[in-house]
Amino acid sequence: MSRYKKYILPYLIYWILGPLGMIVEVLGEVFLPYMLSKIINNGVGERNIPYILGCGGIMCLFALLMAGGGIAGAWFASKASMNFGADLRMDLFKKIQNFSFRNIDSFSTGSLVTRLTNDITQIQNMIMMVLRLCLRAPGMLIGAMIMAFTMNARLALVILVVIPILVAAIATIMIIAFPRFGIMQKKLDQLNSCIQESLVNIRVIKSFVRNDFEEEKFEKMNHDLRDTTLRAMNVVIFNMPVMMLIMNATTIAVVWYGGNMIIGNTGMLVGDLTAFTNYVTQILMSLMIMSMIFLNSSRVMASIKRVNEVLDTEIDLTDEQAAHPDAQVKEGRVEFRDVSFRYYKNRDEWVLRHIQFSIDPGKTLGIIGSTGCGKTTLVSMIPRLYDVDEGEVLVDGINVKDYSLYHLREGVGMVLQKNVLFSGNIIENLRWGNPDASEEEVQEFAKSAQAHDFVMSFPDQYATQLGQGGSNVSGGQKQRLCIARALLKKPKILILDDSTSAVDTATEAKIRQAFQTTLKDTTKIIIAQRITSVMEADEILVMDEGVITGMGTHEELMQTCDTYREIYESQTNKEVTA
Repeated sequence: MSRYKKYILPYLIYWILGPLGMIVEVLGEVFLPYMLSKIINNGVGERNIPYILGCGGIMCLFALLMAGGGIAGAWFASKASMNFGADLRMDLFKKIQNFSFRNIDSFSTGSLVTRLTNDITQIQNMIMMVLRLCLRAPGMLIGAMIMAFTMNARLALVILVVIPILVAAIATIMIIAFPRFGIMQKKLDQLNSCIQESLVNIRVIKSFVRNDFEEEKFEKMNHDLRDTTLRAMNVVIFNMPVMMLIMNATTIAVVWYGGNMIIGNTGMLVGDLTAFTNYVTQILMSLMIMSMIFLNSSRVMASIKRVNEVLDTEIDLTDEQAAHPDAQVKEGRVEFRDVSFRYYKNRDEWVLRHIQFSIDPGKTLGIIGSTGCGKTTLVSMIPRLYDVDEGEVLVDGINVKDYSLYHLREGVGMVLQKNVLFSGNIIENLRWGNPDASEEEVQEFAKSAQAHDFVMSFPDQYATQLGQGGSNVSGGQKQRLCIARALLKKPKILILDDSTSAVDTATEAKIRQAFQTTLKDTTKIIIAQRITSVMEADEILVMDEGVITGMGTHEELMQTCDTYREIYESQTNKEVTA
């Protein structure tokens, strides 16, 4: 728990003042029954109106102090818990932002969303409860116990019989409830993942008329969460009835024995019994409050464990071992030296095997091959989205592991297979590539990506608001905007991963032509399914099942690589004789 000190120390004054405000309220609660007994015994019994009014005035003053203490305690507790939750959520988000792809693969998106929202909300609510009640409940318990034993030690022994029974009941409920809360949070993860997937892919669902299927899937997960929550709550609901049963039984016992003492003239007065009954109620109420804290803590411990799983995740891509952390990508030379890679380190299947090639600055490399042959994985090694298992990847003669991640990725522009745009207007999305770019620069690179004309056709032009994920533009338009965004970064290395698949061949040709002028000094790596996309490249890699089966220009590969020639023939319907 020492890791949480950083979220407490900046707001330590709130953590102190919150409980102190509650102590003021507790002192009043302990004092009021005593004053009430004085009014009954001395004021009412002797018909002393001035005494009653005097004591009543003191009680009113204490009531005002209690109100002030309660309000201040609640306010400071809220400040402490909300700041704790906000800072923890920020650190958790930063940790996730630093995750490598391999780290991200360890958690579902829905699970990470739940941990950032619901789990942290549970923690901060628990903190608020603890700060408001951690001193109030024990303070009331101790104060009421002292007053009860002071007034009548023999009658107070009834309470000592009840407390072990309460503790045993609370412990039993907690032991049963704790594992059920952990399962409940996992079911919430699954439901969040289902909701996210359905909303993001709503157009696909509608196009395949799979609404009924998605509704059934959601209904099943929703019912699973409901049933799991009910199983957890079915244990918790026993807490209040058990507490109330014991409280009422104790009150009856106190009134019975106390009443007999009054009748027997053993020194117990009516006012004392009234005050004593209030103290018994306070003692049992404080125990009930503590039981609520313990029960909620069982759920919060499950949330803390889930948050810690993220915070404790070891990020496998860091700058800690970087030999040249200040180095920047200046030329764009890329070299792979006998690179091999596999996603699952405990298995024998290699995704890439003995990859070896180099690209000179400003040149264009085309990569082509069957689906799943490792093309995307290969280029992911350059910006170090994954680390190689064997061999090394060099940029400008420096191993990518020796760069800082920031400087390395600043020098690499990447347009992924899945084109992603963010909520906001078009110019905000394009400036992801360069936040300081002028409007003229934005338009210049949009023209190079063949995006300017369709953007200008919108009523709001570059101020056009994009839906979530760019849902209100076509696939081809989205690809061109993503290319413009990468160009605006002015990278030394540009990677296009099948990023013109939704663009017609004429537009694609114009984009490639613009590359020769706009990015003449940039090293360009183009992954494509269409052979026309890579035919003009300075060099072409042909891949199959994680290995390079051919390398050379278009003309050379037509003569030396059967796989390349088969792809060419199948796409152009031409038969070529060697």
